[in-house]
Amino acid sequence: MSLAATTARRIGRRFVSSLPALVGVLIFTFMLMRVLPGDPAVFFASGPNAGQAEIDMVRKQMGLDRPMYEQLVLYGRDVATGDLGRSLTTGQPVVDDVRARLPASLELTFCALLIALLAAVPLGIVAALRAGSLIDHLVRMLCVAGVCVPTFVSGLLLVYVFYYKLGIAPDPTGRLDVFVTAPPRVTGFLLIDFAVAGDFAGWWSAARQLVLPALTMALFVLAPIARITRASMLAALGSDFVRTARSLGMAPWRVTLVYALRNAILPVLTILGIVFSTMLGANVLVEKVFSWPGVASYALDALLASDYAPVQGFVLLMASIFVLVNLTIDILYSVCDPRVSIE
Repeated sequence: MSLAATTARRIGRRFVSSLPALVGVLIFTFMLMRVLPGDPAVFFASGPNAGQAEIDMVRKQMGLDRPMYEQLVLYGRDVATGDLGRSLTTGQPVVDDVRARLPASLELTFCALLIALLAAVPLGIVAALRAGSLIDHLVRMLCVAGVCVPTFVSGLLLVYVFYYKLGIAPDPTGRLDVFVTAPPRVTGFLLIDFAVAGDFAGWWSAARQLVLPALTMALFVLAPIARITRASMLAALGSDFVRTARSLGMAPWRVTLVYALRNAILPVLTILGIVFSTMLGANVLVEKVFSWPGVASYALDALLASDYAPVQGFVLLMASIFVLVNLTIDILYSVCDPRVSIE
């Protein structure tokens, strides 16, 4: 059997083994939404002053008049066919809402993770190479500060400094300036869609809108990536193969990047998977501060309105992304170190 076929079989087995976890998330989220205080039928029936007949009609429309087990079975059947229900807040199918908003969250998350990687990995390497020095202590202090400062605080501080005081950042009012026309939708990622359309003025406007929220998210995840990189590099630099490479007279940069970093990268990949999944679910505060139309703020608005379907769809989406991210990390393991099996 070829290597590609073997890898495909292993990936398929890993995905199938994750299905019970997704089913568990579906059941748990469904039950949790039903035990939360508040009656969504009252909320969507024009408030607490609505008549009982109107409330009963809305409850029947939402399927809340059925037994709990029947609601769960019907919801599981709908999910299996790709139907996540309809949001009573927006009046649209949840699938359509998620499809429209997910690219905004992914674009923000990918850009923030790229910024964090470009800053955290070099900082971790330098701190490991200069262990115990002033640089090492400064990096560790930066990591502590990054963990302690909440994202909404750092976001508001960035807006205050760069928008209000210095005036070099655009209004924190979404993905695009009000005077810029959105490009034809191809991927939903504005930077890609503007580039495909050849509108570089629009691309620059979208990039400027993205800088502050992405930097806010990057500061949130910079600390764990830098700390793991530093710890892994310290262990690798003290290994026998690194000492052997140095004794053979190899260039310091080659010893650090080719031998030490490659062997220290596996723990960094592990933390990247955790960080990426956390960012998608935890960037709701950043989306609210910068009026970013992502799925996290969409789910929060639905939760405040006791709108079940969007919240359940959001949690199931995050669980699915978490499974896919872990699978991708496992594949990258075998790429970085062929000794590591994908299983």
